Amino acid sequence: MNAQAALSGNFFSVISAEGRSSEIPEEHDVYGWLVGSWDLEVLHYKALDVRSQRITGEVHFGWVLEGRAIQDVWIMPRVADRGPESDRVNNMFGTTLRIWDAAVQAWRIRWFNPVTGHEERQMGRRIGAEIVQTGARADGTATRWRFTEITADSFRWIGEALEPDGKSWKVEGEFRARRRHQG
Repeated sequence: MNAQAALSGNFFSVISAEGRSSEIPEEHDVYGWLVGSWDLEVLHYKALDVRSQRITGEVHFGWVLEGRAIQDVWIMPRVADRGPESDRVNNMFGTTLRIWDAAVQAWRIRWFNPVTGHEERQMGRRIGAEIVQTGARADGTATRWRFTEITADSFRWIGEALEPDGKSWKVEGEFRARRRHQG
């Protein structure tokens, strides 16, 4: 699509991209495998074990900004289960923008959940078999978000914050994800 055609399109056709930009080396494409839709099983949320509540959600990933970034939307409860009366406590409809930064050889990450006002700023890299994102909140609390147990069709996501003792990590969020197959 040429620039003029893109500018005359709607927002979604302009922001979305077919795939990774050639500016991102293949070995640093740590998020491209996530593109698509996933169903979530919520295990921990806001540092509480919520397994007994059987909360489900969904997450959708796509290439954006001429393939220089990956954007996602994390939704809990699922779109089909949402309504005006949805509980604001266990409620998430937020987005992450992950932008490759060649100067630091890492992904700059911004997460926003307007339902609760939660925001995170992190840097992401592959470390061994995991994708690890680290940062600090405005109050100085160190955070670590990890994609673990990664397969082509599943992953586990763990969000942690460093305890005040500076030695141990507290699980604040945990999801198991399965790729949603179309058809």
